Amino acid sequence: MAAEQAEHVLTPTSYIQHHLTFMTQPVGNTPFWSVNVDSLVVSFVVGVIAFGFLYWVARGATAGVPNKRQAFVELTFDFINEQVKSIFHGDASFIAPLAATVFVWVLFMNAMDFLPVDIMAWIYHNVFGLTYFRSVPTADVNTTFALALSVWLLMIFFTIKVKGVGGFIHELFCAPFGGNPLLWIPNFLFNLIEYISKPLSHSLRLFGNMYAGEIIFLLLGMWASTGLVGTFFGTILSLGWAIFHILIVALQAFIFMMLTIVYLAMAHEGH
Repeated sequence: MAAEQAEHVLTPTSYIQHHLTFMTQPVGNTPFWSVNVDSLVVSFVVGVIAFGFLYWVARGATAGVPNKRQAFVELTFDFINEQVKSIFHGDASFIAPLAATVFVWVLFMNAMDFLPVDIMAWIYHNVFGLTYFRSVPTADVNTTFALALSVWLLMIFFTIKVKGVGGFIHELFCAPFGGNPLLWIPNFLFNLIEYISKPLSHSLRLFGNMYAGEIIFLLLGMWASTGLVGTFFGTILSLGWAIFHILIVALQAFIFMMLTIVYLAMAHEGH
């Protein structure tokens, strides 16, 4: 009995490793390909809830005095639309809805970090029978890379759509230093670095902030389990960090949206 209990005693290292382990499902027989099921499921559920709420508000929208829900949504979309107009000066019929989608979805995925990790782990294990399941999709670099690569592909698409294949290739080799043949390779290398750095910085900024926030919550949770003093200070610090984390959650969603707008605006412009 004592040996069985000892097996269930988590050390600080195993505690953190347990909460940072994904529910990973291999794809085929190749170990390289695998899917983090928890990230996909939570992203989908959060997306359905977030956009279902917006759809519900839109269905009940009136032309008269708006209710509180409608006023809140209108203020949010007016704010996003103003950000788009300040950066992108063309037809924003696609970019403005895309920016709103990115902001709302990333905001809700980030907000999953407010769920208590130990309580959620207990629910996942005892209700759903899951040993490993993470609640924050944006703390998974695969999720943030998928979002950033989607924006990157849209950027390439709009660059070719606006400038044509010839214009895209010309800009790739002749900007920003000029069209002299001796400068083609430096221009290409410069643009290659730019194109590679955009999805990297776009994804890793969001991932790094959310992953760090998750680690801090785990460390404070461990401290709160060390005794009465640890419980007191751990609770106070966790509350303080949660309040500060509200700013991080909203700010990272805003930055991800703004970079999306900037990258797509750059695709419509020439050097």
